[in-house]
Amino acid sequence: MDAASPMVKMITGGPTDAGYPLSLVLVSAEGDFDPASWKRKNKVVIFINNGIHPGEPDGIDASMLLVRDWLPFKTAYSKNKVAWTNQDFPKNVVLAIIPIYNIGGCLNRSPNYRIDQNGPTQKGFRGNSQNLDLNRDFIKADSKEALSFAKLYTTYDPDIFIDNHVSNGADYQHVMTLLTSQHNKLGGPMGKYLNEVMEPALYRMMADGSNSAPYPVVPYVNHWGAKTPDQGWSQYWDSPRYSSGYATLWNSFAFVPETHMLKPYAQRVDATRKLMESFIQFAASNASAIKKLRTEQQTTQQRATSFPIAWKLDTTQKTMIPFKGYEPGYKTSIVSGQQRLFYDRTKPFTKQVAFYNSYKDTLSVTKPAAYVIPQGWWKVIERLQANGIQMRRLSKDTTISVEVYTITKYNSGARPYESHHPNNGVQVRGTTQDIRFQKGDCLITTAQPGVRFLVETLEPQAVDSYFAWNFFDAILQQKEGFSDYVFEETAASYLQAHPAIKAALEERKAKDAAFAKDGAAQLEFIYKASPYSEPVYMRYPVYRLMK
Repeated sequence: MDAASPMVKMITGGPTDAGYPLSLVLVSAEGDFDPASWKRKNKVVIFINNGIHPGEPDGIDASMLLVRDWLPFKTAYSKNKVAWTNQDFPKNVVLAIIPIYNIGGCLNRSPNYRIDQNGPTQKGFRGNSQNLDLNRDFIKADSKEALSFAKLYTTYDPDIFIDNHVSNGADYQHVMTLLTSQHNKLGGPMGKYLNEVMEPALYRMMADGSNSAPYPVVPYVNHWGAKTPDQGWSQYWDSPRYSSGYATLWNSFAFVPETHMLKPYAQRVDATRKLMESFIQFAASNASAIKKLRTEQQTTQQRATSFPIAWKLDTTQKTMIPFKGYEPGYKTSIVSGQQRLFYDRTKPFTKQVAFYNSYKDTLSVTKPAAYVIPQGWWKVIERLQANGIQMRRLSKDTTISVEVYTITKYNSGARPYESHHPNNGVQVRGTTQDIRFQKGDCLITTAQPGVRFLVETLEPQAVDSYFAWNFFDAILQQKEGFSDYVFEETAASYLQAHPAIKAALEERKAKDAAFAKDGAAQLEFIYKASPYSEPVYMRYPVYRLMK
């Protein structure tokens, strides 16, 4: 297609764990492939990702068909040697398409993967070349794919993001379901527009059968195990580790199309293609509103004094939606002899079911003027740089008054999850201290487009922060210590010189009988209250400059 049309350009976007480059296909009616030019001309940028889970390849084929059939090509690339002239691609919309994101998983294909799925004959493997699920890697970026993606995403700054998938779970009539940016989390006028204008319009376009088969859409059916969707469901929580949650941090309208695994492959591809065409048509007709909303949202975030970083489902709010399902039933399992769930396709139904898609923020943090990160934490700094975050290095050793977090409580995952044992339930205590920074440490202002990305990755209590993903676990282990028999004399002298500490020790002994009998614990108490205790233990090494 690149060779056949001046409207298509295929570029290399960066390395992958598989050893192959990540490709990006650009589509522009005017043959203009410069993102800076797109911004000047106010074009709507639609970024499409395919094959993040290679066993779900519908978007790969749908994207190729979409580009082939929308654009005119040289006759050698057309049916019956006649150039394709189906329709004109809108000039105010441009596409950036990743043909296959998880190349390693795509190469590792087998007819035995995705065993419940109806085609294609062979499917790729969910894990990449490191056996990572790349749709959990957008923040921690353990893969080369994620680092390459971040650079592409922030370079092309999409207005709309689409990540094509195939769903499993319950059985129902719908070919296409749609997971959308959580509108409360996207926030402001953008969230309202998404929920009240954009989504309903896309649903109407998909249900229209005038130009192709109708594909009535329903929100992603977030049901698993013994539950059945006729009971209703809640919107899937897409935190920033997922593609749509990551895109939300950059004020993009983000969508994860999920075709239904039990529908024939050709039908799923066709539905995916129709949905992408619907996005293009909506974007072309509403370009001014989309661009204006994003600009206003970015301006609002620069003026904001605080940001929410934790959310909870609001079970008091629900929307009734039409759902085309099959009656669930139970019968005796041939395998276990127990009762098992099945869906009776001889009993289709259309019902109004409850959809819970409202979330309330439960924790907000004050936005600092800047963050300061010592250069030794280079793994975090590299990830920030990959995401286009601007920073400057201190030109000399400098003492700065900053807000310092001390980690007072956290829990670590008992089992590994995507190569980590994530921290959760994090609590902090903030104090103002004068900290000595070295030449080369990084000062990162929040007065930049990535302000929300900064807040949700650098605030330790955020669900997908770098602290949550173990990048700072070294501070959770005490490095210095003492020998009891030597420190005894030092501790005695210190208590004599500091009567307030001695009084606190005596008060603790009076209240805690076990502590009163534990000499080692009393020495530890004195050590931690003294200047001999290491200052960096449990001190979060990302500092907040408030003015």
